[in-house]
Amino acid sequence: MDQSNRLQTDNSVLTESADPSPRMTRKQILTLISMASVNFSSMICYSILGPFFPTEAVKKGANQTIVGLIFGCYAISNLLGALILGKYIVQIGAKFMLIAGLFVSSGCTIMFGLLDRAPAGPIFISLCFIVRSIDAVGFAAAMTSTFAMTAKIFPNNVATVLGGLEIFTGLGLIVGPPVGGWFYQSFGYEVPFLLLGCLLLIMVPFNMYVLPSIEADPSKDSFFRLLTHGKILLICYVIFTLSAGLGFLDATLSLFAIDRFDLSNGFVGLIMLGLSLPYCLASPLMGYFTDKYPSTRMSFMIFGGVAATTGFCLLGPAPFLHIPSRLWLLVLMLSLIGFSLGMTAIPTFPEIITYAYENGFEEGLSTLGMVSGLFGAVWSTGMFYGPIVGGLIVQHLSFEWAAAVQGGLAFLGAFLLVLYSLFKRPAQQRVREETDERKPLLNAAMTTDAQRDNVEDII
Repeated sequence: MDQSNRLQTDNSVLTESADPSPRMTRKQILTLISMASVNFSSMICYSILGPFFPTEAVKKGANQTIVGLIFGCYAISNLLGALILGKYIVQIGAKFMLIAGLFVSSGCTIMFGLLDRAPAGPIFISLCFIVRSIDAVGFAAAMTSTFAMTAKIFPNNVATVLGGLEIFTGLGLIVGPPVGGWFYQSFGYEVPFLLLGCLLLIMVPFNMYVLPSIEADPSKDSFFRLLTHGKILLICYVIFTLSAGLGFLDATLSLFAIDRFDLSNGFVGLIMLGLSLPYCLASPLMGYFTDKYPSTRMSFMIFGGVAATTGFCLLGPAPFLHIPSRLWLLVLMLSLIGFSLGMTAIPTFPEIITYAYENGFEEGLSTLGMVSGLFGAVWSTGMFYGPIVGGLIVQHLSFEWAAAVQGGLAFLGAFLLVLYSLFKRPAQQRVREETDERKPLLNAAMTTDAQRDNVEDII
């Protein structure tokens, strides 16, 4: 009796998860509000550096390579933070992790705005490394818990919800550069960081009030088990190419645009809208479509990689194409890269979660935290590689060649996904054929057993 009741309960739970109610609960609504505020405020604070910080750092004695390292150290600290916090999200608590991360990031943003008072040279550069590294850990805490809690509370619509939340990520990326560039031109270096750091600080009590608490049990699974699967490794490489491209653009695009087209810092901030606006518009559409048709996720990642390859190769453009550099072409290719980012990035997270569940990982916050931490760690690896290697190539060759290298990385990712899809399909077909061949044998065996039982009953 207890067993039958338990089966009925499990079936009812499965039915509810398979056919989610169109109306959201209060918990889901509050979570959406919280996640949207975190994405928006965090991305504003992250993106304001692009238009003017490289120029300010050069004035303080840093060269292009050092600027790339300052951007890159953020990624390394984010990588370590995401791995550790993703593993122990259950023990720490997802809500506490998010709120603590916001508090740390807000304080570091304010402190970063005071660095112009530091003496030029080694002291300024060292303080930049220290503050950015601590800020990265706070950002990793906020983003890791955000992804995990979203997937936990919206298990049937992960891509749709993430795509919707990326609207606010895109808005933060859209608003950050022009607002940061305008405040920098009008009021100097300190004001953009002080204002946006205070905005992030306001998000702390707000999220303490609206964010629901989530209780869960820790899992025995690990990152290493996740990385033993070839498909997850391929998707991780795709994530790496995306963040490497964005990190490269953050560290080098403003200097290239100012030098090549004689633009102001404020106008460079407007140019960056060409990257973030298409991403903001594409993300919810891609999320909805890939949730409704999960089998299309790999296709979107492949076509997104091809689009990114085209965008980076024509961004400079690449020297081997012998096309003159034009401002309209630069903005157009930034738009293509932004759209390709939406096509490729949105399907990756739910695809890893689905594959992990299919291969025996426990369904719960612990696994979601590990997947979220893995996503953040790989993303941070790309954000470390992009500015540093891109800065070195720009310094020794040119921006055009560096952008072409980024395009080559994106093409390699799309090519590897195509090979995986081609080799995986015949294997799945063989398994299906073997299953179909077994069915008649099983049916015949079952029929024979039934006939034998009938004969025995008659005797």
